[in-house]
Amino acid sequence: MLALDETLVEMLQGSRNLLAFSGGIDSTALFFLLYDHGITFDIAHVNYKTRRQSDEEQAYAEALAKRFGKRLFVKEAPCIERNFEAEARRFRYAFFEEIVYSEGYDTILTAHQLNDKMEWLLMRLTRGAGVAELAGMQTVSYRDDYRLVRPLLHFSKEDLRRYLDEKKERYFIDESNDDMRFERNRFRRDFSDALVAEYVKGIADSFRYLEKEAALLSSLYRVDKKIDKYYKIDLYDVSLAARAADAILKSEGYLLSAAERESIATQESCVVGRKWAVERVDNLLYIAPYLHGVTMPKFFKEGCRKEHIPPKVRPYLYMMAFDYPLSAKENPMWERLCSKP
Repeated sequence: MLALDETLVEMLQGSRNLLAFSGGIDSTALFFLLYDHGITFDIAHVNYKTRRQSDEEQAYAEALAKRFGKRLFVKEAPCIERNFEAEARRFRYAFFEEIVYSEGYDTILTAHQLNDKMEWLLMRLTRGAGVAELAGMQTVSYRDDYRLVRPLLHFSKEDLRRYLDEKKERYFIDESNDDMRFERNRFRRDFSDALVAEYVKGIADSFRYLEKEAALLSSLYRVDKKIDKYYKIDLYDVSLAARAADAILKSEGYLLSAAERESIATQESCVVGRKWAVERVDNLLYIAPYLHGVTMPKFFKEGCRKEHIPPKVRPYLYMMAFDYPLSAKENPMWERLCSKP
């Protein structure tokens, strides 16, 4: 019988938890593992209406919620016509965060497992990646007001399937996993599932080592200041600029390409994906959404110059002064920027 990590169980038993539930093998196994370990949680389900069984999966979520006395949050996604995987992910995490903020949950639980990590590693290998990128998803990661926990990262999908079969519990097989238009599905079919099936213990152990090394690298820089999506990062080693930027942008849902990481490593100022400004001043790294065509008053630009804030991130800070006026009172640096001489 499968058992969750004891330290993780202790942490979750003292937390208000929200489980992202699809009805597939992974999230259903996590549902029952949490229940078996006496961890309280509620569930959130997104219905994408893309498959014949979408409504059956929602009905199953409703049945489990009723059977075990769980609160259930359900949302139907709009029609997504392009970049389905990325847009679907953005939609569901926005939904989960909406619940966290409105209902006061501490933790979002997702059911990513070892096969998912292996797919990620292989896909990143084909693009060029370092230790932190290859380590992929972490068991526990922190957002502004909650933590994201993935308790199943060292269990294979086959482990989870056997667990549910032994318990004689129902689960759904996502038909879209057979759609080879999605790159992830091709990697799964041709490479990752076979490797995990053959070398499951060695692969699980290797990811544990990678996670420890990635954590060590992340300790070589720290976020000195964060205002919404504006980051000021203290680099203990300037050679870690690309790695720090990769970690921060990944937390914001943007994955750097190998070419973008190289640009950050070799240039003091650049824009990636036409979305993010990344600039370095000595050992300080600045990251903010890139805004073009924003007219800023002279006093604000002069204040930024005195604070050594580089040009490409200034427009976002300026627009933030209007969106979050109370923050100027709470943050001395920002108040200096927003005060006329």
